[in-house]
Amino acid sequence: MAVAASFLTKIGKMQSAGCRLCRIARVARGESTDGLADETHGHINSAGCEGMATTVTAAHHSIWRHLHDSMHAAQNPKSKLKFVTLHKESNMSTLWRREEFLRICSKKELAEMAQDIEVTIPVQKSQEARYSLDPESFFAHCFWGRPPDGGTINEALQIVHILECERSTDRDEGFWEVKEAESNKQHNNIIGVLNASAPKWDFEQINFVVGNRGSAAESDLYTKLKMLDVQEGKEGKLCVDHVTLVWKVHNRMILSFPQQVQGGARPTQRDRGRTLGTLCTCEEIER
Repeated sequence: MAVAASFLTKIGKMQSAGCRLCRIARVARGESTDGLADETHGHINSAGCEGMATTVTAAHHSIWRHLHDSMHAAQNPKSKLKFVTLHKESNMSTLWRREEFLRICSKKELAEMAQDIEVTIPVQKSQEARYSLDPESFFAHCFWGRPPDGGTINEALQIVHILECERSTDRDEGFWEVKEAESNKQHNNIIGVLNASAPKWDFEQINFVVGNRGSAAESDLYTKLKMLDVQEGKEGKLCVDHVTLVWKVHNRMILSFPQQVQGGARPTQRDRGRTLGTLCTCEEIER
């Protein structure tokens, strides 16, 4: 099991709580190691860790692609709901090249509304250089470049779903509500622009939130699968398969962290047994 530097520092086994992989990455680039983020399990499970970013991103795509394809395969054959991101993620610009989205409203109408709404969002420090080059079109470009994990459209019912797949530490009892709120905030501007541009349509965000150890609000998952026209009777296996994959991928990442810190040392069979623990399945979380 990977023991984070923040904990080792607390018990006097290390002098610094700074992330060891971030330190390695900065040293390799010849940069200062001042101000390193604390090495916690939350940090090494996020794209914010310079040494784990590629692994974390690949894990996210693997989990989401499996869930996305499973939902599509289990869809009611008579459904008029269409999954529009079957092969890869699409940003808003890519989605609005499709005929079915252009029938909702024109790209020009969407760009004008996006400009008005995006301008209310503070420019991040990392984007200041881009903003200074072209402040007039910067905010519209921000909107077009936003990539939700997935999307669906039902032209018969005039509904578009923005889909997000999220995993989170589930050590805290209220993790589900916190992650759900964070996900909704992430795409508030997308939903706002769409609602303002096409008031006759319904635009909804659906978040699939699962804990790293396999915890999930089962009834919530069932409700969301039903919204996407997954056939009745197939929700249970789909739910279990999803949370099991999240748990397995999480453990692989935890195993990869000490390997990278130690320069590629492989974990022993004893370490594997300790890390993998007992398989978790869906659990109902009190809301």
